Amino acid sequence: MDWQGWFSLGLAGLALIIMVTGRVAPHLVMLGVMVLLSVSGIIDANLALAGFSNTGLITVVAMFVVAAGIHHSGGVDLVVQHLLRSPRSVRSAQARIAVPVSLLSGFLNNTPVVATMIPAVHAWSRKIGISPSKLMMPLSYSAILGGTLTLIGTSTNLVVNGQYQQLTGEAGFSVFSITAVGLPVAVIGLAAMLLVLPRMLPDRKDQQKFGSMREFTLEVAVAFDGPLVGKSVGEAGLRELERLYLVEIERDGSVVTAVPSEERLCGGDRLVFAGDTQAISDLLRINGIVPSVHDDEPSLSKDRAERCLVEAALSPQSDVLGLTIRDARFRDRYGAVVLAVARGGERVSGNLGNIRLRPGDVLLLEARPAFISRQRYNKDFLLINDLGTETPRHDRAYVSWGILVVLVGAAALGWLSMLNAALLGAGLMIATGCCSVGQAQKAVDVPVILTIASSFALGGALQVTGAAELVAAQILSVSAGHPLLTILLVYLAVSVLTEVITNNAAAVLMIPIVLSMTASLGVESEPFVIAVMMAASASFATPLGYQTNTMVFGPGGYRFMDFVRIGLPFNIFVGLVTVVVIALVYQVPW
Repeated sequence: MDWQGWFSLGLAGLALIIMVTGRVAPHLVMLGVMVLLSVSGIIDANLALAGFSNTGLITVVAMFVVAAGIHHSGGVDLVVQHLLRSPRSVRSAQARIAVPVSLLSGFLNNTPVVATMIPAVHAWSRKIGISPSKLMMPLSYSAILGGTLTLIGTSTNLVVNGQYQQLTGEAGFSVFSITAVGLPVAVIGLAAMLLVLPRMLPDRKDQQKFGSMREFTLEVAVAFDGPLVGKSVGEAGLRELERLYLVEIERDGSVVTAVPSEERLCGGDRLVFAGDTQAISDLLRINGIVPSVHDDEPSLSKDRAERCLVEAALSPQSDVLGLTIRDARFRDRYGAVVLAVARGGERVSGNLGNIRLRPGDVLLLEARPAFISRQRYNKDFLLINDLGTETPRHDRAYVSWGILVVLVGAAALGWLSMLNAALLGAGLMIATGCCSVGQAQKAVDVPVILTIASSFALGGALQVTGAAELVAAQILSVSAGHPLLTILLVYLAVSVLTEVITNNAAAVLMIPIVLSMTASLGVESEPFVIAVMMAASASFATPLGYQTNTMVFGPGGYRFMDFVRIGLPFNIFVGLVTVVVIALVYQVPW
């Protein structure tokens, strides 16, 4: 292998290290890798940009729109209303979630399914008296297992199929090609989950993560005849307080939110600070600051048109991870103010400005109502509470399900290719009003699309330079050429990569290696490709390995080790079951 191969391997290793640190978003890492491979001449422009025209990627984009149509028409709500009802036990409650969610996730992207189910399950848990911590993890795991039922269950399956078609020139997989493996794995996985999880999951009572407004906000007033009247917030020294942060000013019945440093103070202004409540004595030492005379109700408890309160969880792709709240500059970046932070189901105390943000942190934000619509599809946040700014068009729910059935039927019967069926379904969702054009545009996960498209460049480079063949030879030397052991090693490699980088990137990197292995072994590649699809989806061990895990992390009140303690054995169990099922279905010699 010449220098191009070693350079490609080194670049792949460097990309993995950078993505593991979490300091740079995966799509930026993979775009950088694509640029370096193209500029160095290792791959030409056609190969560098091949991912952007890949049929699998375009199918993923179309399926995002189809999922948006189901979501915004209230299609998932329709299922929830008919199936949840009144369970008799925790196991029964988990089963009522697991069965419909896994079936839905077999035909829809599981992210909008889980996003729709979280508030419904949360409200349902209070109604039936079962802790959300007993229900949220099964919700995520059911969605993950359901994604393995069909080719369109996850974006990873579609991407792997598209790359397989591109590299081999073959027709690829049908909608239900993966079902022979995915269905028994999902059934066994769900049965094991319902058998074990009721006892293993923590029973944490559903408490308000942020409690009363008075527990984390301080309200004082500007003296009418004091020295602060006429001064700006910055000149008054209210911007750089050690343990407090000025959130808003209430003045003559109106509210100034996201207060700028240049805002002039007036006598009688009611100032609302967020932070350490023990710091009120320091605040009252400032000449011109007096206790608030309005003790009847905290200002932030009142409903006003100028603002709203939002609970939002930080996603693993957020740009503010690793920064303190003060350095993140939420006011400038998002037009919002952080009032409190919850981590692992408990409010983080201490100096609010110095709290360093982590994935899965749940933030209580004060923002203008427009924040909800602007940030709803921003991948910095996984919004927890939907304040109802967009009411689903429930009269289109049955129409949206009809479109999905037509889409799947046309592809399964061979009347249309998967790409054309998905494009037709997306167009019908917009044309029939199941979702608007704006909702369709926002539904497309641009960072995911960029990560997938640019990953094709690295996958192509590994193949054309012989690097994939070298890695394949090393894996084959470990497995001694035994097909079943090779499938097990492939599954293990993809499973580990999925936990530390994105599942799509892990799958795209492994497919060229898998194809080189099967060529060396002289065996059919299909069982190995199916193993890649299954392993890339089966991510249970951490709250960061899969987006649905991150979404339920805050609402379930979980701690990081809850996922490790429960998810790691589940990862191993599902992996072993998958390899055994693949061996039985494809008659791989033991």
